[in-house]
Amino acid sequence: MFIQGNLQALFDALYEIGAIDPVLKQDWRKASEEMYRAPDHLSQVVSAVNACGGDLQMLVNRLKQMDTKSVSFLALEVAREFAEFQDRKDLH
Repeated sequence: MFIQGNLQALFDALYEIGAIDPVLKQDWRKASEEMYRAPDHLSQVVSAVNACGGDLQMLVNRLKQMDTKSVSFLALEVAREFAEFQDRKDLH
């Protein structure tokens, strides 16, 4: 499942709650492996943010209700999707 809507709004919400710096300091390989071992968890988290329709305040409120692992998974997924978008953009 992919994040739908405005990735920048979701990134801004993650930044606002202070989730970006801790994720940047993580071992991404280990965190990614853990995330991929829990596809149902990731799917639930992505569904929850997709339901916000890109509304920044709603995203912030939803993220504040999530546990640290869910927010971390989401931040990694945002980074992955940004990277894939950039790769597709660079190819064209």
